[in-house]
Amino acid sequence: MTSSPPPKVAGIHPARSVVSEAPAPGDGVTRGARQGRGPGLPQACVQDRLASWISDLTTLHDLTERLGRTRTLGDALHETLRAGAGLVGARRGLISLTPADGLGPRRLAGLGLGHADLGQLETVPRGLDAPLPGAEGEPAEAVHGDIAHEDRLDPRHREVAARLGFAASYAVPLTAETLTADSAGALGAAVWLYDEPGQPDVRQRHLLALYLRQAGQHIANRLELSRARETVAAVHEGLLPSRLPLTGGVRLAARHLSCPRGGGDFYDALPLPDAALGLAVGGTTGSGPAALAAMGRLRAGLRAYAVMEGEDPVAVLSDLELLLRLTEPGRSATVLFGYAEPAVRRVTVASAGHPPPLVIGRDRAEFAETGLSAPLNMLACWEAPSVRIELSEGETVLLYSDGLLLHSGDPMDRAFARLRAAARAAPPAARADPEALVDHVIGAMLPNPDGPGTGVGPAHTTPVEDVTLLAARFA
Repeated sequence: MTSSPPPKVAGIHPARSVVSEAPAPGDGVTRGARQGRGPGLPQACVQDRLASWISDLTTLHDLTERLGRTRTLGDALHETLRAGAGLVGARRGLISLTPADGLGPRRLAGLGLGHADLGQLETVPRGLDAPLPGAEGEPAEAVHGDIAHEDRLDPRHREVAARLGFAASYAVPLTAETLTADSAGALGAAVWLYDEPGQPDVRQRHLLALYLRQAGQHIANRLELSRARETVAAVHEGLLPSRLPLTGGVRLAARHLSCPRGGGDFYDALPLPDAALGLAVGGTTGSGPAALAAMGRLRAGLRAYAVMEGEDPVAVLSDLELLLRLTEPGRSATVLFGYAEPAVRRVTVASAGHPPPLVIGRDRAEFAETGLSAPLNMLACWEAPSVRIELSEGETVLLYSDGLLLHSGDPMDRAFARLRAAARAAPPAARADPEALVDHVIGAMLPNPDGPGTGVGPAHTTPVEDVTLLAARFA
């Protein structure tokens, strides 16, 4: 009577059992022995082992290749959990990311676990993610094959396990050879949870250890990249206004979403003499620290020229182009500057290659005709006329970066039509509140991976370009 073969786990073929064979009569040694290599296994057993090794190597290759395609830290953590669960035959798991260099971020990622589940696991003393050092030459690990009957465990450990419905766990450390340029060490720990008592066998542990060598370094690389992007984003936010001015007769709202590369877009609003207000949106070409530095210089120059001659937006942009030509000869920029007079509900606008403002009121949503103009530092001499926009009570002027249009993926004419349709579809409450209006526009223009109506900001896909909006509603 033969027994059925063990089930396959996540595409991994279990090693075939080695069946001993009696030597043929008169043949006391195997072929390997006759060839001078000493006693060996029967040929069928050797082939079985080779097939098993090839299967394992193929599986590890496929898993590491899939891991290599992840581009964010969160995706790398989730893929490591998914692949590890398949290797050790588990259904759920979590990674506690606690980099040894102390630079963060500290993060808890789960597979098959909700936020509430992860919160309960964090309350377990010492934690499920605390592997103990193994014997010399063996990897560290924490094996709890039957949590309900392990007297050494803290009662809270058993309580959480019973509440979440897992009976066993297997934890290993997550490490990298190079965590940062001058540091190496632990990244945290990975834990996989079993619905029934049990633990991975020797072969599964070996495959997991091989996989985690690659996964740990990949996570470290994604971690370092994530830190760099967060630093660039922090610098970018520091170069933007810390708060918007309070000016009688007008209410302001602004939003800025950074792309991973760190673009050079900016917005600004500054009080001017005679109870006027300067409004600006613009951006430099390029990305990264150099673009941010150029953006900072451009915004500082714009503020100075606006204070001196803000009532003439064309003069402001002409002086700004001269500054850009002298300080950044190889870089161009698009800028829109408006001189707002809240008392008479009027905005005088000049544009250098920037999308036109969108005027939104109770009965209209239309683009202001600013005319065609080249970006600064593109032609021998920039020149464009200014345009005066007359507003009614309760109307809003929306300034925005071209990233809002580019992120839609539509041709430019369709992107403009989509933006106008989004403004027209804004409910009355949003039109009366600039904060709600910019959120509504972003929600309509930027796709949300969780579906419509779930909010804006981090819930939306990361923009491929900087997205900047500045709304001014006139009373």
